[in-house]
Amino acid sequence: MVHVIARAEIKPRCMEKFLAVLNGNVPTVRAEAGCIRYEVCRPVGAAADDPFVFIVETWESEAALKAHLDSAHMAAYRAAIKDLRCGSEVKVLAPIG
Repeated sequence: MVHVIARAEIKPRCMEKFLAVLNGNVPTVRAEAGCIRYEVCRPVGAAADDPFVFIVETWESEAALKAHLDSAHMAAYRAAIKDLRCGSEVKVLAPIG
């Protein structure tokens, strides 16, 4: 099992469009083989103009995550949001013990 925490910094005045594209992709991602969890999150207590969106994911395996990242719908998603964010960071984590 692997977990992913992705953080996107959204450009000013682009949050609504970014969330529309992202939320439109969520059902497709959740239907993918190996997807256990895929949630769009904002910081608790965040101000309306807070530019950060987080995606918290859990996948059955690294292979399932790779298939997700290589999918056509994720390529289309990345193309659709490329001008809406000013940065992103992704951390892939594995349980220990």
